[in-house]
Amino acid sequence: MPEYSWLFVGLGNPGPHYRFTRHNFGFLVLDEFAAEKGLSFEKGPFQSEICPYQDAFLLKPLTFMNLSGEAVAPWAKRLGIPPERILVIHDDLDLPLGRLKFAPKGGAGGHRGVLSIIEHLGTKDFPRLKLGIGRPPRGISVRDYVLSPFTEEEWPVVEKVLARAAEALDYLLKEGLLKTMSQFNRPDHSENTS
Repeated sequence: MPEYSWLFVGLGNPGPHYRFTRHNFGFLVLDEFAAEKGLSFEKGPFQSEICPYQDAFLLKPLTFMNLSGEAVAPWAKRLGIPPERILVIHDDLDLPLGRLKFAPKGGAGGHRGVLSIIEHLGTKDFPRLKLGIGRPPRGISVRDYVLSPFTEEEWPVVEKVLARAAEALDYLLKEGLLKTMSQFNRPDHSENTS
């Protein structure tokens, strides 16, 4: 039996310039989870920041988003964690801000960080925690939108999502993926419906 039963992977880009951007939602969730537990990340091999917690291993690839698989695949191999136990946490353009959604597997949906992980693991069959960011306003490219920071008006919603996502990760460790999907995939009353 492996020492860890889950690998939680938050996606984002390294460095202070990107810290509070929409594309770094995955990093922000793991930071929130670690802060709530009184944990901190440390530099690890395979261009990563790591943080063990009970039977979960928290991982933030520092490869830049489009190369995320270069950190995820070697860690999965070292820890002996199969794809169905690798939860990838990432921003999602197709969900509104305020919404989070667990999925047991799926394609990349245009997300290059997820695509890199699919390519390096050789499978699409790993679960996701998708964090809604909504679509960019007219005239703004997807690239510029995802690399822009959340606005002051969005932050109260973002903070609620981070708290709910951290709660969901705790729940997942105790109850498993199917129960977590049932509990957390329905829209929360705090969802931003604008």
